[in-house]
Amino acid sequence: MHRYLGAGLLALLPLASQAERHSINDGWRFQRGDPEGFSAKLQYDVRPEIRQSADGKVADARPDEAEKVQRPAEGLLKPWILPSGNAFVADPAKRAPRPAADPAIPLPLLRADFDDRAWRAVTLPHDWAIEGPFLATGPYGGMGRLTTWGPAWYRKQLDIPARDKGKSIFLDIDGAMSHASVWLNGRLVGGWPYGYNAFRLDLTPYVTPGGSNQLAIRLDNPAESARWYPGAGLYRNVWLSMNDPVHVAHWGTVVRTPEVSRETAQVALAVTVDNDGKEAAALDVGTQLFVLGEDGKRSGSAVATLPVQRVSVAARGSATVNATARIAQPRLWGPLPQQRPNRYVAVTTVSRNGMAVDSYETPFGIRSLRFDPDHGLFVNGEKIMINGVNNHHDLGALGAAFNVRAAERQLQMLQEMGANAVRMSHNPPAPELLELTDRMGILVMDEVFDSWERKKTPLDFHLIFPDWYEQDLRAMLRRDRNHPSIIMWSVGNEVGEQYTGEAGAAIGTKLVNIAREEDPTRPITGAMNYAKPDMALPATVDVISLNYQGAGIRSLPGQFPGFHQKFPNKMILSTESASALSSRGEYQFPVPGVNSAPVRPGAGGDPKRQQVSAYELFAADFGSSADRSWAAQDQNPYVAGEFVWTGWDYLGEPTPYYGARSSYSGIIDLAGFPKDRYYLYQSRWRPDLPLAHLLPHWTWPERVGEVTPVHLFTSGDEAELFVNGKSQGRRKKAPYEYRLRWDYVVYEPGEISVIAYKDGKEWARSSVKTAQAPAALQASADRGTIAADGRDLSFITVRVTDANGITAPRADQRIRFTVEGPGELVATDNGDPTNLESFKSPERAAFNGLALAIVRTKPGQRGIITVRATAEGLQTATIQLQGR
Repeated sequence: MHRYLGAGLLALLPLASQAERHSINDGWRFQRGDPEGFSAKLQYDVRPEIRQSADGKVADARPDEAEKVQRPAEGLLKPWILPSGNAFVADPAKRAPRPAADPAIPLPLLRADFDDRAWRAVTLPHDWAIEGPFLATGPYGGMGRLTTWGPAWYRKQLDIPARDKGKSIFLDIDGAMSHASVWLNGRLVGGWPYGYNAFRLDLTPYVTPGGSNQLAIRLDNPAESARWYPGAGLYRNVWLSMNDPVHVAHWGTVVRTPEVSRETAQVALAVTVDNDGKEAAALDVGTQLFVLGEDGKRSGSAVATLPVQRVSVAARGSATVNATARIAQPRLWGPLPQQRPNRYVAVTTVSRNGMAVDSYETPFGIRSLRFDPDHGLFVNGEKIMINGVNNHHDLGALGAAFNVRAAERQLQMLQEMGANAVRMSHNPPAPELLELTDRMGILVMDEVFDSWERKKTPLDFHLIFPDWYEQDLRAMLRRDRNHPSIIMWSVGNEVGEQYTGEAGAAIGTKLVNIAREEDPTRPITGAMNYAKPDMALPATVDVISLNYQGAGIRSLPGQFPGFHQKFPNKMILSTESASALSSRGEYQFPVPGVNSAPVRPGAGGDPKRQQVSAYELFAADFGSSADRSWAAQDQNPYVAGEFVWTGWDYLGEPTPYYGARSSYSGIIDLAGFPKDRYYLYQSRWRPDLPLAHLLPHWTWPERVGEVTPVHLFTSGDEAELFVNGKSQGRRKKAPYEYRLRWDYVVYEPGEISVIAYKDGKEWARSSVKTAQAPAALQASADRGTIAADGRDLSFITVRVTDANGITAPRADQRIRFTVEGPGELVATDNGDPTNLESFKSPERAAFNGLALAIVRTKPGQRGIITVRATAEGLQTATIQLQGR
């Protein structure tokens, strides 16, 4: 949602006041650490002592009970921070009062005359931790071997024109990691502890219009606060909103479509208006509905007009008005590829005495959802199998700093694979990511917490859960509820309260009830990896979401049948399936004749090199291969689908080798190069795509005469393999078999090729040739033209090839990147989970033949950008980009 002026109803009314929302991402100064002697005074709350690191703890380990800590009577900022969440506390009696006096902290950097020229100049979104250095030793693998903890400060001058005197002025922060405290002109405005939620602070009482205003933001992310890389800093967008005292409330619209058919749809809109003024206001609230184009802009004239509602809003009060309209032959929102992600936008105008004082846009979609316990998900009456993935929030070499193009690239590659859904693991995402899923037609499970009152790491969210669960949950729901891509809410992931019976279920019930209050139109779930059908927690949720239990964890049998029998009226799905592990391009021998096995030394894993075999047969101890997960789903056809763990590799949680920097579970590696598993999922999720993908590579000079198994991932049902033209036999998939394998092929240099068949007819062909010595570099860009805004990106893949252009699959030459013209190198990577070189390095060793460079334009500079990749003894690769 954003402010909009100059069209629709507003064009018919004179302007009394202009609502504005500005990005204030530019012009910040940044510094790590507190001035000496001030850290204790600036702490949000007391933290327990870390007695034992949780690093390397088995990912499905039982969470622990919270520690009791002794709190001092004074010296903490919590009393001033808690009131920032009052708008999300339903019971007025439970809202936190703000102390009468400001905290007495005479900190020079809070003043406008403080000299911060020695501080670093930064542009937001900013993740200060991603630059490194990586920590080669110590218990830091879980959080990506990058230092993300400790206090950090951001400062910026805000120039508020004198004409804005009398306006309501707000600071909107989309994400700050974490325990943010915000100061303006030396006074503590408020803050927000949870690093993943967006929040708004009212700056009005602290602003000096017509002068310079000094904004200072302190962050204090704890150590041992996450099981993955959380990022650091002001890592999402920050905005300044200036409104007439009478305006649509923050996240103040709710669009629902209670009746949907191909012929007609009813649209119901609730609008909450705030009056920050000192006098009551008589207002008119009207809304028009427009078609929203694929470019996110509205087109044409209004397709419907909601009746204007008259309302009186008390001074310092709020009021909500409701109206409905009908749209004939509605353009329905639905997931690709079966349906189209059509959208509309509601343009709401608030007027007083015939003068428009505010305008507010609410994008939305019209669609119906049905959650069938026997047949799964139906969108607009059509069954949609959930072919989903889990994704953490980091963007690989860019870290947690959100970038629209980087996120779009991730989603595009997942869609090409056949994915139609994403679970936001395990926290509210950047709002722009949901804008992308809306526009691209991707289903979403929006999730709020990874822990409740019981801890997974010593200093995670459990420390603030008792004080903040309601505020954080309601904030996520209000921000995200109008996104059509969101089909369900998740209130927790593998929480420790699975183990505490009725006491844990009571917390679950409390959260589910809050979610239902805010949004009665979507089901609420929570992902369970331990709770069984007869336990208390599963009864509290609307959808049964199982992590790994469906296929069976370790030696335990699959739990799909038991849950279906116990809860015959609830839909069941896998919120985390597989957790298969592999390193791209790494093949280890011998290859066991199984379809799923845990990683062990010499059987899927190489502890010395910290690499996992890419035969895609191996998994975390609690997980399984894709093959085993699919068999469990196919044997239980009422299961609605899956969210695979994970779509992309992510920083941190590098099971099974915590000496590494990043996970092994992704279908796509950290640099964005597909692993072999990508084509295995594509063969299932895109059955109409002719596909034949062979593995391993065929460059094994040390294996001449040795058995080297060959596997095929194909959307066909049978295939014949050839080695240098000699048939190795024709194989057909058996029931619950998802790959074809020739386990006794003897290696000889040359070429392996395959012909795949479907229903007896040729379907696809593929071949892999032996590479000769590395001779050249080849470069290709995902996009040759990028916007000259300093934010748009081009991702450049460099391949090491032989003289014939065949990728050298084991090449590790060191590659240097240079950029000429109006562009700059942002980061490099190679997808190797063990690589601890800074992402900012202009040099990178190829990993199994591939390396990545990320390039952007310099802000406002257009023209040709030339990128070169050089390596000793190899032909240089050059590629040109156009900055526009």
